[in-house]
Amino acid sequence: MKLSKLVIAATVVAAGASSIATSAFAQAKEQFFPLLSYRTGPYAPNGVPWANGKQDYIKMINARDGGINGVKLTFEECETGYATDRGVECYERLKGKPGVALFDPQATGITFALTEKAPVDKIPLMTLGYGLSVAQDGQAFKWNFPFMGSYWTGADILIQHIGKGAGGLDKLKGKKIALVYHDSPFGKEPIPLLQERAKMHGFELQMLPVTAPGVEQKATWLQVRQSRPDYVLLWGWGVMNSTALKEAQATGFPRDKLYGVWWAGAEPDVRDVGEGAKGYHALALNGYGTQSKVIQDILKHVHDKSQGTGPKDEVGSVLYTRGVIIQMLAVESVRRAQERFGKGKVMTGEQVRWGMENLALDQKKLDAMGFGGLMRPLSTSCADHMGSTWARVHSWDGSKWNFSSDWYQADDQIIKPMVKAGADKYLGDKKMTRRDAADCQS
Repeated sequence: MKLSKLVIAATVVAAGASSIATSAFAQAKEQFFPLLSYRTGPYAPNGVPWANGKQDYIKMINARDGGINGVKLTFEECETGYATDRGVECYERLKGKPGVALFDPQATGITFALTEKAPVDKIPLMTLGYGLSVAQDGQAFKWNFPFMGSYWTGADILIQHIGKGAGGLDKLKGKKIALVYHDSPFGKEPIPLLQERAKMHGFELQMLPVTAPGVEQKATWLQVRQSRPDYVLLWGWGVMNSTALKEAQATGFPRDKLYGVWWAGAEPDVRDVGEGAKGYHALALNGYGTQSKVIQDILKHVHDKSQGTGPKDEVGSVLYTRGVIIQMLAVESVRRAQERFGKGKVMTGEQVRWGMENLALDQKKLDAMGFGGLMRPLSTSCADHMGSTWARVHSWDGSKWNFSSDWYQADDQIIKPMVKAGADKYLGDKKMTRRDAADCQS
């Protein structure tokens, strides 16, 4: 009887051990993507399609490819409401999950708060088109990756475009350019670049902060009406953008003299304004529409099987497509890391960081992946954590966006010295040093 009980007990223990081993193996074959998002509050209309694009791309990769070389992709969303403190809470809650790849904070303020945490936790931050402009310098910011552009590159391209329209940058001398900006780290980021360009070309820069979230701007646009700038740059997000366009219409400021950053150039920004926003221009960091192969694959493998995260008619919109691109770069960073550290294995945050620093997506590869026409080639290195600084301008015709320029590239002769000086100051303030050659190979 006692022997029988011992056999049963041993069997139970063995079964439990087998279950634990199976569970561990299952976990070991899953790469986890923490998804910070904001589906509530004044930034939700813009945050929702961005978040949906990321989720749908993960679902598509699992459905179409079975994950990354056999490694299934998992995710969990955490609502931040675009608030820095909530973003940090989400980070702290999710960073310990097995197989964490990287974080996309989805907010410049949250990025600022996590920049000192990432090196300690050895988890990279992807901040595509936002975050710290100086983080382009990978020798100073090992764990930050502002892929595809920063607020300095965006501001630089807008000044290039306005100058071209005026007949040359020299024609900006004596002009007045007003910056209507979200009074937060996000809105303040372009100021140093604009100040530098103002000194170079002799235009006057007027700065007009808007208190978050930006639903009250009457006083700001009264200032615009009184000072009569030649151009207005809009550095807004969420409800601030449509409010600014409505106020511009109410005060009679010409919408064709109003230029937005790429976070102020999507469907939610203009949909409610309609004809009132006709002529408004904004940066376009990426292409959009449903024609590309990757979007067609998402429709086929996700939405046609009723697995879509949001409404089907949102697929291919500006911010949805940006979410898809962000998640693709996250997936390709893991894939690149696997090439070095082991195909079919779950990558650590440190290994994914190496993958992010060694991406090489040329036009041929982008075309093969279905991203032709949606973005420019991107190639990163230890020195360059941005990989690409291209953007276009598109314009609102009252019912839809249309590209109104070719691709522009930010001027490295202006930006690189600023990046280095800013990075050196950051390192000096933190009593840190630049990475050496050996670390760049690690």
